[in-house]
Amino acid sequence: MSHPLFAPGFKTSPWWWEAAEPPQRANALPDRATVAVVGGGYAGLSAALTLRRLGQPVVVLDAERIGWGASSRNGGMVSGGLKIVGPALEAVHGRERGRAIALAAAASLPFIEETIAREEIDCDYVRCGRFAAAWSPRHYDAMARKAELLEEITGLPARMLPKSRQREALGSDHYHGGMMAAATGSLHPGKYARGLAAAAERAGALLVDGVRVQGIHEEAGGFRIATDRGELRADAVLVTTNGYSLDRRGTASPWLARRLVPLNSYIIATEELGEEVIDRLFPGRRMISDSKRVLNYFRPSPDGRRVLWGGRASFRAATAEQSAPALHGYMTECFPELAKVRLTHAWTGNVAFTFDSLPHIGVERGIHYAAGCQGSGVAMASWLGHNVALKLAGAANEPFPLDGLPFPTRPLYSGNPNWVLPFIGGWFRLRDRIDRRAA
Repeated sequence: MSHPLFAPGFKTSPWWWEAAEPPQRANALPDRATVAVVGGGYAGLSAALTLRRLGQPVVVLDAERIGWGASSRNGGMVSGGLKIVGPALEAVHGRERGRAIALAAAASLPFIEETIAREEIDCDYVRCGRFAAAWSPRHYDAMARKAELLEEITGLPARMLPKSRQREALGSDHYHGGMMAAATGSLHPGKYARGLAAAAERAGALLVDGVRVQGIHEEAGGFRIATDRGELRADAVLVTTNGYSLDRRGTASPWLARRLVPLNSYIIATEELGEEVIDRLFPGRRMISDSKRVLNYFRPSPDGRRVLWGGRASFRAATAEQSAPALHGYMTECFPELAKVRLTHAWTGNVAFTFDSLPHIGVERGIHYAAGCQGSGVAMASWLGHNVALKLAGAANEPFPLDGLPFPTRPLYSGNPNWVLPFIGGWFRLRDRIDRRAA
């Protein structure tokens, strides 16, 4: 597909893969494993690393290449549980339980920072902070009510920036001010996925590409895992497939798939703009997200030369090429000076939401799981993987607040939301327009 917005050599693979495409591995599928981890993204790799540190033999299986999914496709924004913290959490779970959940979520940021430092993962990590841009004055007021609690939970500053001072954080007048939150970092997700995989391998984990799990069956003394490359028997199983949990070619855990809502997230990368332009658009080079229901998230690339812009460009099945012009349009609404800037890359990947808007770890019929990062999984998936590994190995020193929570689904829901997503997306877009006009 050609388009005037596409630069020569335009690609539909992640820009991150220019520096860190997931490598092919030629490891054979073993007959047995002490622990089998299904899903080779951040959660599965983090779990494997922790299990090996605890002396547990572990095999990680992925239907594609290790790190091929959202782990090397996301925006590289490292959030300290910012989406979870808020008054609604205490309203649902009570003050004490709600606070414990929020603190557990916030702990994901120092955990990933410690992991990167300890394992010497070269992934361009910077604790840069985030500017959450308010789509309307009402959204700004809602952020202001949340800021003090966020600062208390994360232990890092969170302050409001009115529209009159917005250009201190963002080179645009498109929003109505917003919140500056320090509890956010940025990294190169492809490099982080590759580095985390290498750390797990150094610790002794076996990583196996191209194995699609088609069913997991309990049997005496463990589990029998059916795959498209034969059977594997394991003493314990952990499923960390997240946004890729439902697949007509083989679903490892239909129970888990019924509790996750997979959504496509789309990202574009501009051609090189130069650091002077980037510093004008992104003072302080923070991560940016807005408060729309159909949100946008954007950032400077780690090398400071281009804009990476992501969002929900479509609620229907759409290719990266089809979604790219819409994302370019959202970008130029915010940054009009980029109207003639062309795109070098556009790509997509799956994220997973839950019906209660919380991440989960737990056990169902003897099978452990970790999933549901609500589109903010760089730190959270790594943290969930670590904690579910502690649980599996019997090494947890205290209960993890996100463990064993009720994990809701909906009647007749199979894990495929595609039939209803266009209606939900249309409603969300309408609500965003109403909010904007009310401003």
